[in-house]
Amino acid sequence: MTETMLDRAHEAMGTAPDDDAARLRFYERLADAELYLLLETEPADETIAPQVFALEEGRFALAFDAEERLADFTGAPAPYAALPGRVIARALAGEGIGLGLNLGVAPSSFLMPTEALGWLAGTLDHAPERAEARITSVAAPKGLPEAVISALDAKLAGLAGLARAAHLVAVGYRDGRRGHLLAFETAAEGAEAALAKAVSEALIFSGVELGEIDVAFPGMDDPLTARIARVSLRFDLPEPEAEAMQVVTSTAPGMDPANPPKLR
Repeated sequence: MTETMLDRAHEAMGTAPDDDAARLRFYERLADAELYLLLETEPADETIAPQVFALEEGRFALAFDAEERLADFTGAPAPYAALPGRVIARALAGEGIGLGLNLGVAPSSFLMPTEALGWLAGTLDHAPERAEARITSVAAPKGLPEAVISALDAKLAGLAGLARAAHLVAVGYRDGRRGHLLAFETAAEGAEAALAKAVSEALIFSGVELGEIDVAFPGMDDPLTARIARVSLRFDLPEPEAEAMQVVTSTAPGMDPANPPKLR
């Protein structure tokens, strides 16, 4: 099978076991990935029953980052729920159940104990704060670590259809504060919170103690938009595919990260 995003992140983490940034990137990829959670029975409404295995290290539910890998593990058709890793982490956190990823079927085979799942769920619950400030100066971004740029690029590449582009600039504010700003161009209606949270997560999982990057959504007719575009580092977000456009509006059971499925 083709190497997956989680395989690469797991390999990087294993190659540098003392590198906190590599470990954080693995957890971020796990949170963003669609995983196939092995179930005892077919899901019913908002309730799922993960199949739990008792190992020497504790009790673990099993998930795989491809249907083929789940099939390789079970050797026969089996019920499963396809959910984002962040949803699974929130559902299992506090239940005393860890997560086994790709066990026995991939190089990214990994046991994530319940304590690590709790940490991940708590980290993902962090929400950016809303604030108002008047911008007085705009310039090209300067001095940002490459790890932060790479983290933003990777995160934004997974947000197809939520905005056309994002512009990174250095800014000064009326109150004397200086920093960096990511301005989104033509954000989809209602996508502001998701975009702001994505930027927050990119910073947290970059492993760099940067502080913060502000996020803004200026309109195309706002004079600030043209000023920003002239000096910015631009990130183009991918266009959504037809199927992805349908998923954005989906209300499938358990897909809302803020309301994970109930376990039984």
